Amino acid sequence: MLYTTYQKIHTLTVEEVHRMHALFEAHYACSPLATFLDDLGRKEGAFVVRHKKTHQIVGFSTLGVYKFQLGGKTVKGLFSGDTIIERAHWGSRSLQTAFAWKLFLEALKSPFSRQYWLLISKGYKTYLLLARNFPEFHPQRGVPQPELESLVIDYCEALFPGKLNRQTMVLEFGEDANRLKADVAVITDEMRARDADIRFFESRNPSWQQGTELPCIARADLAAFSRAIVPFLWKVLKQRVAGKPAAQVAQPRSV
Repeated sequence: MLYTTYQKIHTLTVEEVHRMHALFEAHYACSPLATFLDDLGRKEGAFVVRHKKTHQIVGFSTLGVYKFQLGGKTVKGLFSGDTIIERAHWGSRSLQTAFAWKLFLEALKSPFSRQYWLLISKGYKTYLLLARNFPEFHPQRGVPQPELESLVIDYCEALFPGKLNRQTMVLEFGEDANRLKADVAVITDEMRARDADIRFFESRNPSWQQGTELPCIARADLAAFSRAIVPFLWKVLKQRVAGKPAAQVAQPRSV
């Protein structure tokens, strides 16, 4: 069993940061400590997943909180960075539940303003989290979202200046970009045949194995919560009360 806490970056100890990097290194190629620390320093906090008995860190997800302009109004963007869960704990919903609560609490701070979840996906699992759990998101197969696409461009240029290829709409970080190791998030022919969203992800980010990232966005304010996140949290709560394991929701175990 796992539990997840949200910690501000400055509260993480040296030992905790090194453990997080070790997890990152186990899943990604091209993962030097200096690059990891630089990225971590740009974030507000991190969801830290621990084993209940040993309290050892078995996963984490970093988070940045930013403000952007949309239609002359200020909107909030919550950016998910590196996300890792040890393979032995794939299937746990501890991190996803903690993240959903964080989105909800941030939305409550500005109840009448737009809020978005910002993420970049080098693996299909992250994209499935978006496609399975948010009613309004981009990119979405068969549903053009020009307003959301415009916001994607804005946040990419703000957070990753010069890295967005405007023709392919993927982020390119060069030959030294960290990338998923060969045994993480493999896409098989069987998966392509049965899942249209996986096919769509691969069509939008065909070079994902080289570390290119598909920038994505989902509306995650109070209006969106009423249609998506609240039902998910209510389902988890009912299952906990009944003493049943959380239902399977298509969410990533590692990016």
